[in-house]
Amino acid sequence: MSMTIGAVILAAGEGKRLKLNAPKPLAPCLDKKLIDFPIRELKKFFSQNKMSGKITTVIGHQRELVRGYVEKNYTDIAFAIQEKQLGTADALRAYFNSGETTKNYDYTLVICADTPVVSETELSAMLELLSNEKLDGVAASFIEHSPKGYGRIVRGQKGFHIIEEKDATEEIRKITEVNSGLYLLKTSYVLEHLKEVDSNNKSGEFYLTDVFKDGYNVKAHCFADGELFLGVNTLEQLETVENALRKKIKRQLRENGVRFIDINNCYIDSEVEIGEGTVIYPGAFITGKTKIGKDVTIEMGAQITDSIVENNAKVLAYSVLEGATLHNKAAAGPFARLRPGADIGPEAKIGNFVEIKKSVLDKGVKVSHLSYVGDAFIGEETNIGCGFITCNYDGVNKHITRIGKNCFIGSDSQTVAPVEIGNDCFVASSSTVTKNMPDGAFAISRGQQVTKEGMASRFIKKKEDKKS
Repeated sequence: MSMTIGAVILAAGEGKRLKLNAPKPLAPCLDKKLIDFPIRELKKFFSQNKMSGKITTVIGHQRELVRGYVEKNYTDIAFAIQEKQLGTADALRAYFNSGETTKNYDYTLVICADTPVVSETELSAMLELLSNEKLDGVAASFIEHSPKGYGRIVRGQKGFHIIEEKDATEEIRKITEVNSGLYLLKTSYVLEHLKEVDSNNKSGEFYLTDVFKDGYNVKAHCFADGELFLGVNTLEQLETVENALRKKIKRQLRENGVRFIDINNCYIDSEVEIGEGTVIYPGAFITGKTKIGKDVTIEMGAQITDSIVENNAKVLAYSVLEGATLHNKAAAGPFARLRPGADIGPEAKIGNFVEIKKSVLDKGVKVSHLSYVGDAFIGEETNIGCGFITCNYDGVNKHITRIGKNCFIGSDSQTVAPVEIGNDCFVASSSTVTKNMPDGAFAISRGQQVTKEGMASRFIKKKEDKKS
């Protein structure tokens, strides 16, 4: 029979020091909220260890906002309400009071909503220690050489106890092994000892740490990397946590074969996927649910959000991709902008100062300079000259432009949608296309040039004239 675990996320805090217009669990972190990180890692933890269980979020301050966000993004999370924030033991009591099933799990795991760097790896390590040594409880700890503010781990011959900073003597404050706030406990054990916890301390709170006692079958698991347990109470700490998360993400990508020109000066969010052989230059921002293939080049200053970049493609310097797709061996930039719905085919080229919106460009299409393509379909190997515009908006509605295969569209031309240009067509430079063109057609639409010899002097003022 598999082990069952009730996982509890402590998310009732207000987060006053963050000075954000949101409760602490909904503070932004990378491309997500703080609370997303423990939920994601707990789901991985359950899956990795083939366990059954339930995740419950203990909510309090602005609880409807927190509940609304979680329910919108997840379907299987339960809730418990902590009416007043009276400490971590009080929060766990609220959890156990939220339903009888909470008392039936073999083990109870407690994690804070504001420690987003903690991962499935640490949770599994605690489970392994607890299982191998048949313990009643495990607390995660780490060494902090400037431990002010942390609860200290005071080890005995068997078991240990935790003394909070406010209640510690000067001698105990010298201890550098500190409490992380992450616990895995046998449910029967925590239920028995939770009722003994009182608020007889300098904070007047009910500390969950009081369930760990000398002489009991409990251990502290000291992790080598204290950065894993960084908490968030201020904007400075939030920035530190985001840097730690990004560092962790980039290290993993590098181990998987991604090359960074300067790993400290690019920014990659938590759900980004990048294939081996890809090279990332300084200043790149890659966010959202972006997927980047193998052997891709991402040059300096590129910003890529919720986009797909396939194998051997290039995103050149200072280009922006938002909800776009760049297929195999295609290139965009420098200074290109691919907006939502831009679908750039294999070996296509989008050049400098070109904007593409909600348009499909087939294999080998070239839009090399200073153009706007919106609500359009462009066939294979068509070449678009400099300064081309699809006039797709009539002030009320958007309209479609269709251009076939192997066309040449001259510089400074416009299509006034809705309009269709067939295959193998030629549009002369400076033309405005307002009517459909059949396959193989040639179109020219210009005003007639009139040349008056010797007349330029009437319009060009000499330097002497300007001074007078």
